[in-house]
Amino acid sequence: MPRPLRVAIVGSGPAGIYAADALLKSDVAADPGVSIDIFERMPAPFGLIRYGVAPDHPRIKGIITALHQVLDKPQIRLFGNVDYGTDVHLDDLRAFYDGVIFATGATADRALPIPGIDLDGSYGAADFVSWYDGHPDVPRTWPLEAEKVAVLGVGNVALDVARILAKTADELLPTEIPPNVYEGLKANKAMEIHVFGRRGPAQAKFSPMELRELDHSPSIEVVVDPEDIDYDDGSIATRRGNKQADMVAKTLENWAIRDVGDRPHKLFLHFFESPTEILGEDGKVVGLRTERTALDGTGNVKGTGEFKDWDVTAVYRAVGYLSDKLPKLPWDIDSGTVPDEGGRVIQETGEHLSSTYVTGWIRRGPVGLIGHTKGDANETVSNLLDDYANGRLGTPASPAPEAVDAFLAERGVRYTTWDGWYRLDAAEKALGEPQGRERVKIVEREDMLRESGA
Repeated sequence: MPRPLRVAIVGSGPAGIYAADALLKSDVAADPGVSIDIFERMPAPFGLIRYGVAPDHPRIKGIITALHQVLDKPQIRLFGNVDYGTDVHLDDLRAFYDGVIFATGATADRALPIPGIDLDGSYGAADFVSWYDGHPDVPRTWPLEAEKVAVLGVGNVALDVARILAKTADELLPTEIPPNVYEGLKANKAMEIHVFGRRGPAQAKFSPMELRELDHSPSIEVVVDPEDIDYDDGSIATRRGNKQADMVAKTLENWAIRDVGDRPHKLFLHFFESPTEILGEDGKVVGLRTERTALDGTGNVKGTGEFKDWDVTAVYRAVGYLSDKLPKLPWDIDSGTVPDEGGRVIQETGEHLSSTYVTGWIRRGPVGLIGHTKGDANETVSNLLDDYANGRLGTPASPAPEAVDAFLAERGVRYTTWDGWYRLDAAEKALGEPQGRERVKIVEREDMLRESGA
């Protein structure tokens, strides 16, 4: 009797779980069956949803419910706290599985090569997000001394950073933020947050709902300069062809024409301002210099030669995420992705790296919304199954599931399981219950491992 198809997935965020779901829905799942092991370097699953989504976005966190249903399936095992490249390597995985899918996402900040970027007080948005989301591998404190702050970028991460900086700690207390983050935000001195985009309202990458949420806080006064509402032919074409871009532009227009209210924290959205330098004194940020830009007719912009210095003492860059290079896989240094064709990993020779696949941000870069990774996963899994049907996958030396447990035990790897997640989940909910909160996130890796029973 033929054994089930054995697949390893590295990464338990949406991309990895969508790939598992696609495998479970395939014809192969019915005969001869599939057996999937998901490896995750964090002790808890869900990747970006747990450690990349702002805590005041429970709507997005609701995606966990759907992901949970997939991981509940008996054909799937979770191995948490297992780091690819340290605890387990590609050759190890090939010994146990017919195919390996990498779905590792992106956690680092993309570089912004302007003078002053390394000054004290210049931060990457990804690091700040990791702090307020209770990531176990970052410091427990964050310097929040600046009264005036700049955020560079006009995507949803920039909005998240600006919103968390502008809200009060008590507004965020009903969420799952851990105690160290609440205490840190209570000491936050920010009163003015300035968000900068080098292009215009039609080119902003905000989601309409995320943008409108800024205005829902009783402590945030959103301010848009009427002079920043400008469109050229390219911008008008964008608005006509993209409903979301049109909704964002309309929201910004409405904010630009209203009177400025008296909410205590001012959040300014600036357009047509291109950051050219972070200004410093004694190694610390004392300002931001931008060049005014103008539309060129196509929706792009050009510099005007007119510069302005902004009085800020902290700068957060939210100009995109970058994936970490994966050992033993080819790498495109410019895009920060693994080269692929339809999810098949492609070597420098142009040949497919046997039995090895990618999906999600490690494949196409950190773009799009969470739901976009579903189509990605379907394509990758379809090609893996095509290779399986046509005998193009390697044959693992030890395909029995228990061989993986024995290997990790021999290596001394302390790993968490799906049952362990249920225990950690219950512990976090128990912490939140006395305060009427859904949960309080446990931060320390050792505490997560202990609560998970690892």
